[in-house]
Amino acid sequence: MYTVYKFRLRPTVRQARALGEMLRDHRSLYNGALQERRDAYRHVSKTDIKYAAQSAQLKEIRAFDPEGQGRWSFSSQQATLRRLDKAFDAFFRRVKAGLTPGYPRFKGAGHFDTVVFPKDGDGCRWDSTPSDRQTRVRFQGIGHVRVHQHRPVRGRVKTISVKREGKHWYVVLACDEVPTAPLPASGSIIGIDMGVTHFLTTSDGEHYENPRFLEASAEALAVAQRHLSTFPKRTRSRSKKHRSAVLTVTKLYGKIRRQRRDHHHKTAKALIRGHDVIAHERLNIAGMTRAPKTKPDPDRPGAFLPNGASAKAGLNRSILDSGWGQFLSILAQKAESAARRVIAVDARNTSRTCPQCGHVARENRVTQERFECTACGFFANADHVGARNVLSRAGLVLCAEA
Repeated sequence: MYTVYKFRLRPTVRQARALGEMLRDHRSLYNGALQERRDAYRHVSKTDIKYAAQSAQLKEIRAFDPEGQGRWSFSSQQATLRRLDKAFDAFFRRVKAGLTPGYPRFKGAGHFDTVVFPKDGDGCRWDSTPSDRQTRVRFQGIGHVRVHQHRPVRGRVKTISVKREGKHWYVVLACDEVPTAPLPASGSIIGIDMGVTHFLTTSDGEHYENPRFLEASAEALAVAQRHLSTFPKRTRSRSKKHRSAVLTVTKLYGKIRRQRRDHHHKTAKALIRGHDVIAHERLNIAGMTRAPKTKPDPDRPGAFLPNGASAKAGLNRSILDSGWGQFLSILAQKAESAARRVIAVDARNTSRTCPQCGHVARENRVTQERFECTACGFFANADHVGARNVLSRAGLVLCAEA
């Protein structure tokens, strides 16, 4: 099994400064490689430079700048160049698919916060021992940095990443061959329906409340962002007050992110402990949160007809605040670790199908919360109906496999 561990680093002042310099130099390498690709394509007969050619230049770059690029791990610099190569591969893939291309951008100081070491022991070594919870990790050019290891690491450490979030530093360990810890069988199968009014509803009729962390912090965020917007552009790069305002906004978003993730972990853990099989809808979250297309007004050139964009923006914000994608990913990881099973079923018409007679109609969904069948008169909570239909479809999958 594959698992990722994330631990807080406790660097000294000198080490924190060195970590910042490491990020700066890797960002400079990324931006320089991007500039080289842009120039080659524009000025040298549309030549496309690949990763292999840029990686071959690293030896010369390190020799030319021994106090900068030469200080850091060669393999981590290769990983940074691979990161750029993947960005270009994704760009060309989107171009071929007819999607919005999204050409790779230069990374500013606040948009490059991770350095990857592809192999444990090559530029970075994890010095953990099974009995030691307060351990250290060694980075080339920095030394041994203290780590707050709040849980034991299992399996084999494959890659190590160092990440900055605001003023804090973290080490992220990607491990494989992690042993599972099966839970005793419960004999229970359940379906869940993700929602906005309720975070999720089970086929047993139990509602899990939606904490709406972003909405709860909206007022504090608005105040912090208004303060941030008052700084003129010419002073932003050298103003200590501006950096403080940016940090305030970053802290608020970080708190929201941690609260949401904690809620997802606790909810997933409760479901995994109580049920052997958990079924959910196969959701296209990117499509569900896409802004509606504009509708040109034929009678007024340059004007547009109402398309419900404002209401859709509010719904999109609520869906993204719930974090369905992250929750389902965490649920799948915990299920694999506990030898449970998660089944994704077709999401079409789960909230429009009557669980009693099977009648499918848009009119069955009277309101956001109320379901009433136009054929047999069955009525219930719409989310509960959706969860029951999800469970029914999961049962068909299990029967087909039997």
